[in-house]
Amino acid sequence: ARAAFWIGFHLSSLGSAAQATGWLARAERLVEREPACAERGYLLLPAVFRRLAADEYAAAFDSAALAAAIGERCEDKDLVALARNLQGRALLRQGGAERGLALLDEAMLAAASGELSPVVTGIVYCNVIATCQQMHALDRAREWTAALARWCDEQPQLVTFTGLCLVHRCEIMQLSGDWSSASAELREVCEHASVRGDPEVLGDAWYQLAEILRLRGELDDAEAAYRVASDHGREPQPGLALLRLSQGRTVAGLRAVRRVLAAPSKPWQRAQHLPACVEIALAAGELEEARAACDELEDIAHGYGSEILGAAAAHARGAVCFAEGDPRSAVEPLRRALGVWHTVGAPYVAARIRALLGRVYAALGDEEGARLEWEGARDVLARLGAKPDLEALNALDAQPRSRAAAFGLSKRELEVLRLLARGKTNKAIARDLGLSGRTVDRHVSNIFRKLAVESRTAAAAFAYEHRLV
Repeated sequence: ARAAFWIGFHLSSLGSAAQATGWLARAERLVEREPACAERGYLLLPAVFRRLAADEYAAAFDSAALAAAIGERCEDKDLVALARNLQGRALLRQGGAERGLALLDEAMLAAASGELSPVVTGIVYCNVIATCQQMHALDRAREWTAALARWCDEQPQLVTFTGLCLVHRCEIMQLSGDWSSASAELREVCEHASVRGDPEVLGDAWYQLAEILRLRGELDDAEAAYRVASDHGREPQPGLALLRLSQGRTVAGLRAVRRVLAAPSKPWQRAQHLPACVEIALAAGELEEARAACDELEDIAHGYGSEILGAAAAHARGAVCFAEGDPRSAVEPLRRALGVWHTVGAPYVAARIRALLGRVYAALGDEEGARLEWEGARDVLARLGAKPDLEALNALDAQPRSRAAAFGLSKRELEVLRLLARGKTNKAIARDLGLSGRTVDRHVSNIFRKLAVESRTAAAAFAYEHRLV
């Protein structure tokens, strides 16, 4: 019966549903007369997976709890660890972060202590780390990934597990700033997965590699990698949408992220796309859309009690406040987000926040504070090889008036454009600059003509794209 269960479990993971069902039915028949055996607990697990997929989290938790109780009664540590893992996933999906993470930690402790069989150890490692990353519990993902690295070195024969696990490890390496090692390891994973014909591993590995290539400014190679990931069934968003932003195809990027967010999805899945939506919408001058995405991200972060999601939401809030012409309100959320990412050890994200803080300080007249943030961000971006971000940061050293002159804008027109890009009305601009309404109307008309745009939204998008604000 146990052998039949594992055959069915494996076939199910390969997508062979009919054969999997047959083997699991055979296992059920074999244990009909053995009500107290551990195998009855194992046979509850497929139903837990189905209920998780159907968003029936309470029922999934109850079934997993029953399986764990059977495992404890039968002293089967493998079954207990698998069941505790699934209990934790069910609680996390319901928003029970503290209890859910504690159950995941309990399962991982058994795996890391060598209490489980190699096959179950691999399953628990991969599932827990993947869940932690999906739910943005990056501190735990990093800690357990270090244990995973040691285990992978000791179990080189378990390629089915190490392929997925190595992709997760590479995500942590990228977050930590070790882009070169992550890139090299991902290429090895792609090579091995290609030989084995593992589409899930290939899709995830190529997507992660595309992310590093995009951040380095190798845009053509990144696009090719996103396409390979898509060919293997991996959704290429939000990375591909952010690539379009880097290519200057802002409208295409915004359409892509809108398409993903328009599809039905779970809150934790939406949280993976909302930060990109905020960034791209701001670049397109769609301030209301960016604000709405930021509001939703804050709600999700609060619902899950996730510090990392909270930091992402605070980063988004700071960017929205600055774009709306309120740099003073941007300071607190950006400083809060920076503190979290520094603690987590994510140098690239922290550098991007510092670059934005520099712009905020400059808008508040604190040139020394701005220079301090920009210099700190520049050092990190140069070390990482984040070429696009570094070029954008270096462009801030040029006076906005110099860049504006290339488009024929006067000093006053640049001032009007910067306020317009932050969502101010002509009346508000006139009040801020001490001008008449008619004068501001004339400046706005001149700006439209010189930039060859036909709307305030298009003018704002142009200003952000060309770093005029």
